[in-house]
Amino acid sequence: MRETVAIFAGTFDPVTNGHLDLIRRGALLFDRLVICVARGGRSTRFTPEERVALMNAALAEELAEVGGGEGGRLQVEIFDGLVVEQARRHGARVLLRGIRGNQDWDYEMQMAFANRGLAPEIDSVFLPPSPGMTQISASLVREVAGLGGDVSAWVPATVLRALTSGA
Repeated sequence: MRETVAIFAGTFDPVTNGHLDLIRRGALLFDRLVICVARGGRSTRFTPEERVALMNAALAEELAEVGGGEGGRLQVEIFDGLVVEQARRHGARVLLRGIRGNQDWDYEMQMAFANRGLAPEIDSVFLPPSPGMTQISASLVREVAGLGGDVSAWVPATVLRALTSGA
């Protein structure tokens, strides 16, 4: 039987509990999940290397449980360019995406149609957040943390330390 590989791509600046929720659930749905941290994009607080390190630290338990690392069932890497090209490099047939509400729906549908036009062999799969995760976004975390607010309920401990240490 053919292995089903999925890509979960984003800036993950920073990784939130909402991201981790989708990763944990995606790891149950697919044979292999590749978390692709976008190098470019909008302005970020953390470098791509820092975001990968924070993701790996946040996922340490999950990586051990599901066989993480290069060639494992769950891996984290930096990428440039089109997500569909990254998917092709990994033999992925699925782009995993989360949708919190109508605004996400409109954006994600636009991206899904564009990606499908570029790579008809790759499908987008959308997961709603688990209860209690709908309000979490990386941009909100950055804004609240930047103003000295408490984001401990929204991010893993390793990310909270990085946000409060000024890393």
